Amino acid sequence: MPRQSAPAGTYAEYVVSPARHLAAKPPGLSHVEAAALPLAAVTAWQALVDTADLRPGQSVLIHAAAGGVGHLAVQVAKERGAHVIGTARIANHDFVRGLGADEVIDYTHTDFTTAARDVDVVIDTIGGDYGPRPLKTLRPGGILVSLASPAEAHLADRARALGLRSTFMITEADQAGLKEIASLAASDRLRVRVDTVLPLEQAAKAHEMGETRRTAGKIVLSVSG
Repeated sequence: MPRQSAPAGTYAEYVVSPARHLAAKPPGLSHVEAAALPLAAVTAWQALVDTADLRPGQSVLIHAAAGGVGHLAVQVAKERGAHVIGTARIANHDFVRGLGADEVIDYTHTDFTTAARDVDVVIDTIGGDYGPRPLKTLRPGGILVSLASPAEAHLADRARALGLRSTFMITEADQAGLKEIASLAASDRLRVRVDTVLPLEQAAKAHEMGETRRTAGKIVLSVSG
């Protein structure tokens, strides 16, 4: 995850990185798993731990809980002792429950704003049409952390008027966070799900798959040196 959030040119055989942006790969992880883990897992860590300061006994609503960031956020939140609610298509419910989620909402048939109420933290990886809707699920003093788009930053004033907090977060290079993630992975308390592995020549296809938001876990490009 070198130099995040600056462009790092990681679609390449070799990448130069500051040493302080690296952490050792846990021995039990394959290189594909290790490639899938850093950005998504550190995003989840920074959203839940650094930004929301999630505490044991609190509740968290994670949108797209089967997705790349979402499935790791579920596990990080459970490690923090939280009650976890995830949104996912019905086909992914067993997967999300297997990650440790306490409740799963089928957002295609159920309005999450009525199914989840008085939560402490919302992690929004979707944005767009979701807009301010997650604010309806928060208890007074709760926080919405948006990872989707800078456009969501306008929600801060609206949230403040409701006695809530809303913030847009951009993931940063974070060696301390990487080491925390590596430790969880090494002890098998955090598992990354790899949905698809494609060769570098099919990078465009990988992006097309990601844009459908139908993948469960991460898509990895395999780069041969």
